[in-house]
Amino acid sequence: MISNDLKGKTALVGGSTQGIGLASAQAMAELGARCILVSRNEEKLRAAVGMLNTAAGQQHGYLVADYSRPEELRDIVANFLQQNQVDILVNNTGGPAGGPVTQAKTDEFLNAFNQHLVCNHILTTLVAEGMKQRGYGRIINIISTSVKIPLQGLGVSNTIRGAVASWAKTMANELGQFGITVNNVLPGATSTERLAAIVGNKSAKSGKSEEEVEREMMAEIPARRFGKPEEIAAVVAFLATPAAAYVNGTSIPVDGGRTGSI
Repeated sequence: MISNDLKGKTALVGGSTQGIGLASAQAMAELGARCILVSRNEEKLRAAVGMLNTAAGQQHGYLVADYSRPEELRDIVANFLQQNQVDILVNNTGGPAGGPVTQAKTDEFLNAFNQHLVCNHILTTLVAEGMKQRGYGRIINIISTSVKIPLQGLGVSNTIRGAVASWAKTMANELGQFGITVNNVLPGATSTERLAAIVGNKSAKSGKSEEEVEREMMAEIPARRFGKPEEIAAVVAFLATPAAAYVNGTSIPVDGGRTGSI
């Protein structure tokens, strides 16, 4: 049986002080990985590190970096890599604000492009060389089910997420020969702060209560409920393991069945 043990592996996890990012770090830590959390809020990073499972040999840590400043992120991670290796990279950061694409400003696209695609590319190219040398690497991108079917009212997000998915597939094709996999996890409606913001925005625009908005959203999900961050994290953790070595270049919805495509 192929191992799902992550002992001896180091995971760099973006947007990991809350939600899916934190849950992913927790899931990988439970499998034995050393987790390095990345976010801009040092106080929250300290608290999140303290929530991770710690066993023999695990020394979790964090890097303070802002994804809205790609070059700063590059310098911080490059400095870390001078004395550390990264075997697993989870590309994850907060999504763009909602709104119709016809009302989106040019700067909104540019900012989202930098925070998502550009930062993903910077981090991947930084860690890929070491992964090649060791013959093992896992790049896991947290995106959205909008790469399958665009979501109403998320114009900028739909656009940028699609670009990230195409970038990831291209990267998977080029890195697969080195024992490095690149996959996308596509969360559906998941109980996080971002979902709460989306519900609040829909409520304000429609005049409906947040409870009514939530009921309507759940009615579109075959599972009839929102997902939990740890349910998304379980898929992330699997993709990080040796057991997932032959899963490459995929976009996997974890959405209770809501996405209408096969």
